[in-house]
Amino acid sequence: MKAHPYSESPRYLYKMDLPDMRVFLGQHSLLLVLLTAIALSPATVVALTQEDVFKKDVYPPLWHQAPGSIEDFPVHGNKTVISAWNYLERLGVYKILLNYSANYFTTSGSNNVGNILWGLPLQLGWQYHTGRLADPSNVTTCSHGAGQHLCISVRSWWASVNYYLSIIPFLGAMEAGFFGQLQHEIQILPPEELRADFCYSTADCRSHIPKVMDAWKAYFEYLLSTEQKSERPTASSFSIEKDEALHYLWEVHVASIAYAVPKFRNSLKYVSGPEASFGENWANAVDFIAATHFSADLQNTNYFQAFLPPRMLSECDQAPFISDFSPEQNKVLLSFCVLHKTNELTGGTLLLLWRMAMSTEAGRAVVRSLIENLVTGPGV
Repeated sequence: MKAHPYSESPRYLYKMDLPDMRVFLGQHSLLLVLLTAIALSPATVVALTQEDVFKKDVYPPLWHQAPGSIEDFPVHGNKTVISAWNYLERLGVYKILLNYSANYFTTSGSNNVGNILWGLPLQLGWQYHTGRLADPSNVTTCSHGAGQHLCISVRSWWASVNYYLSIIPFLGAMEAGFFGQLQHEIQILPPEELRADFCYSTADCRSHIPKVMDAWKAYFEYLLSTEQKSERPTASSFSIEKDEALHYLWEVHVASIAYAVPKFRNSLKYVSGPEASFGENWANAVDFIAATHFSADLQNTNYFQAFLPPRMLSECDQAPFISDFSPEQNKVLLSFCVLHKTNELTGGTLLLLWRMAMSTEAGRAVVRSLIENLVTGPGV
């Protein structure tokens, strides 16, 4: 019997030469556009999510229990203390950012649903729900033992990378004056080990990662610059251009990942081969998603995350044949793998061409039209 072309997937893909990969891409182009369909076809997303997304709680797990203001965190020694290695407190950092930025996105929907920062806490919530924040080495009981369910492990690759997409944005907002005058100095508590892998204050982070801090500061300074003061002391309006805000946000998102992913690559040794590959494939896919200026608001992100793995991958998991995953989840896993491998085989040329195609509204319109036809047409 002839072997199935996916019989060694995803490892099979890493053995393919460039001509074989081109044939594969030609046969499975729908899989590649799946990850961008949401980003480039908002009308399709709305049609799909009106009924589906709001059947469930659209917020990250335990969202309503997380601190919603800086004053909700404990004060010790005249310092507001935040533990970045407690799920509720890291989630609270996101909640503060969303609350402070709510007024900038009122034209994108009520109840702050159009805020483009939603993608960050929803990703953290997905990581928490799927067990990706637990200690993968099992050296500690972090997130495994009794009473440890809120623990975020410093040995988790996902948790460590996310630090640079949660605490660093928070410190960047502080440096930009986004929170105004604070009553107390902010103290970010370090983890119990590997403390040198992180920074804990605006000064500390500026000395270690100045470009990433500059980028996050620039995003929040952009938001502040859109405020138009009214003659009435209690009223303000905002002239935000959403696409421009998305440009700033995705630029710094990519910068954070570009710094954090190689820094914590050694942490991938604690997880299975498929999980490690998925993590790096996902990080690569973010570069492509960023170029589309995907609006990571509450509704879009909820829809997109339904396609991500609902648990950690094991050594026996081989997309697209994971029995307890949906067909879409299997397809996305395979798509991310193909996309990453193809970008590597072309020396990054694929990403360069993609960014060029996405650099103009005309280019985006062509791709939107293509994807709309693909999404509404027959299945893969």
